[in-house]
Amino acid sequence: MRLVLVGPPGAGKGTQAVRIAERYGIPAISTGDIFRANVKGETELGKKAQEFMNAGLLVPDEVTNAMVRDRLAQDDVAPGFLLDGYPRNPGQAAELEAMLEDLEATLDVVLEITADLDEVTARLLKRAEIEGRADDTEDVIRERLKVYEESTAPVAAFYAEHGLLVKVDGMGAVDEVTDRIVTALDAR
Repeated sequence: MRLVLVGPPGAGKGTQAVRIAERYGIPAISTGDIFRANVKGETELGKKAQEFMNAGLLVPDEVTNAMVRDRLAQDDVAPGFLLDGYPRNPGQAAELEAMLEDLEATLDVVLEITADLDEVTARLLKRAEIEGRADDTEDVIRERLKVYEESTAPVAAFYAEHGLLVKVDGMGAVDEVTDRIVTALDAR
């Protein structure tokens, strides 16, 4: 299975990514993990990404795309994968299609975990309190959700047009959400 996982910050994507990957025997690949591995390994791409991050800037799409392309070419991805955190915009979605075409593969499904934005804000504020993230204020969280809506939500629309999008309600107990996801994926 080759799938992309999208949804707003705080919707539970990271938790569910691990569970989905285990159930279907595929690697869960997050862009954060890819960035950290490249930076730690001091690859050329990692050095480029680090320059932008050190300057407080977003890593440009061309660097992110190159890191993802490299990761998808690795042997453990042959039976499938779950991408979490990529693509974040329609340009990256188009680039992912090109990558998969080069690998003679296609996406099977794009899973969108949906969540009430007020509930997500409350979740993220609680997580910030527990983890001591003083910079995660309600204003900062709401701005992140706004950025998600403006840039990443169009990715869901892109995949809906291609008949690949499956939406699952991310509200409720973790096990309940996992059950909904498995039911939706198995139905495909």
